[in-house]
Amino acid sequence: QVQLVESGGGLVQPGGSLRLSCAASGSIFRNSAMAWFRQTPGKERALVAVISSWSGGNTIYADSVKGRFTISRDNAKNTTYLLMNALKPEDTAVYFCAARTMLGLGTSRADYDYWGQGTQVTVSS
Repeated sequence: QVQLVESGGGLVQPGGSLRLSCAASGSIFRNSAMAWFRQTPGKERALVAVISSWSGGNTIYADSVKGRFTISRDNAKNTTYLLMNALKPEDTAVYFCAARTMLGLGTSRADYDYWGQGTQVTVSS
């Protein structure tokens, strides 16, 4: 059974930084593209960033986070990270980790097969 467990969320002031982690169990991690999505009440879950299956591989970022967020992965630790700098109040959301076992980088919720439970990020003074 595949499990994705996020950690690292919390309350941070505007301009601050957080690093989210997503630990994967099971055998799929090394062959899966990994992504971070976020969701606020009443809105669709939206892509934040995605990274291909190999460390240092292709990445895609939402326009709203380009230059501020960095996605990375450590295949030896079965872990994906999202480093978030220069946080803004509009970054407040529940952040979800997701894994895609098919080839290619998916950008929509339907492209992903496995999901974590989510971690809350709140940016507020």
